[in-house]
Amino acid sequence: MTEEIKKTCLHDRHVALGALRRPFAGYDMPIQYTDIAAEHNAVRREVGIFDVSHMGEVEVKGREAAAFVNYIFTNDIRDIGDGQILYGMMLYHDGGTVDDLLVYRVATDCYLLVINAANIEKDVAWIRQHAAKFDVTIDHQSERYGQIAIQGPKAEKTMNEVLGIETKGMTFYTFRKMDLAGETIIVSRTGYTGEDGFEGDASPALTCRMWDKCIEAGIQPCGLGCRDTLRFEAGLPLYGDELTAEISPIAATLGMFVKLDKEDFIGKEACARQKAEGTPQKLVGLELQDRAIPRHGYEVLDGEKVVGHVTTGYHSITLDRSIAFYEKALGLHEVRRRVAGDDSFIIVFMSNEASDFELELTWLRDHPQPYDLGEDEFHLAFRTDDMEAAHALHEKMGCICFENPAMGIYFIEDPDGYWLEIVPTR
Repeated sequence: MTEEIKKTCLHDRHVALGALRRPFAGYDMPIQYTDIAAEHNAVRREVGIFDVSHMGEVEVKGREAAAFVNYIFTNDIRDIGDGQILYGMMLYHDGGTVDDLLVYRVATDCYLLVINAANIEKDVAWIRQHAAKFDVTIDHQSERYGQIAIQGPKAEKTMNEVLGIETKGMTFYTFRKMDLAGETIIVSRTGYTGEDGFEGDASPALTCRMWDKCIEAGIQPCGLGCRDTLRFEAGLPLYGDELTAEISPIAATLGMFVKLDKEDFIGKEACARQKAEGTPQKLVGLELQDRAIPRHGYEVLDGEKVVGHVTTGYHSITLDRSIAFYEKALGLHEVRRRVAGDDSFIIVFMSNEASDFELELTWLRDHPQPYDLGEDEFHLAFRTDDMEAAHALHEKMGCICFENPAMGIYFIEDPDGYWLEIVPTR
């Protein structure tokens, strides 16, 4: 059965402007109106307008609203006041990403969550599932709003002079509720382009009137094509590419948005372990030496060895260089142990490749301490006769971490032969 494609409140405007349209997140969305480069450059140099009415909005309200949002959200909403916004993620218990989102603090007992269009149904179900234990009400409001994004160096001028919206004093990641044409709208100084910008949530009818004013004033309409090239140049992740149910914010190098010093939240234990021990993959930047374009899913090779896959790649319009994000496999992603004797055990190193191997280690009971250890560490030394495996392991990783307890294995070749120093943290 074919899924019905939805339309935003601005769909007729896109058709009238001759936009190239494609399905995106269940909506018929404009990809470009003229060409992606022209729209991209308009935002970098002047200003452009985007239809982002496909985004989702969920209101969380009630006596335990703050506690609930902090429980499902990686950032710490205790750090913000009314009218401020935080970026962060909702996580699965294993650290994988449910979605990345913005949280608006409307009041101490009211928060607005802005979620990705492709994840609306999944996110709302996830939020409702975990709200059951809290004194909160969940109001899914996505159908009530249209949304436009005004982005670029002249965004503030456009808001003030074209739309008649006063933005003086608004700083980045703040918002205001204000009256416009007899309605209450939400205006935030946010965006997804790396430029200054604003996003406005209003009724579908008012959203259409705001769009019309901008087009009549000569503001460049912009599609999702340049929205992707702009966010990529700014190093901003896209859910489904840089963040997924399998890719945590730690692996995506977004750990600054995961506050491990706050009270418990879903995924905290997994993220704490990943920060301490590392992740099986890491998001890395890549530049090509020619004008070839690295597409999503392309293999990244080191010689003949596959070391990762491209998540997003373009020939950068601003930089005139071919660049990409790629998910770099860090090699060994699982370490298992089994006892082989009183003073020895076998470590089974499970990698992302076919070259998994085992290494038998013998405990050197009386080996001297190589350095002064702190009170939270102790030293064990092991010897192996499998020099080939030990050297291969050293070349591959240098350091491996066990899951529990956290154990770093450091490879040192002493005068008596090759041995491994294991320093667990209690």
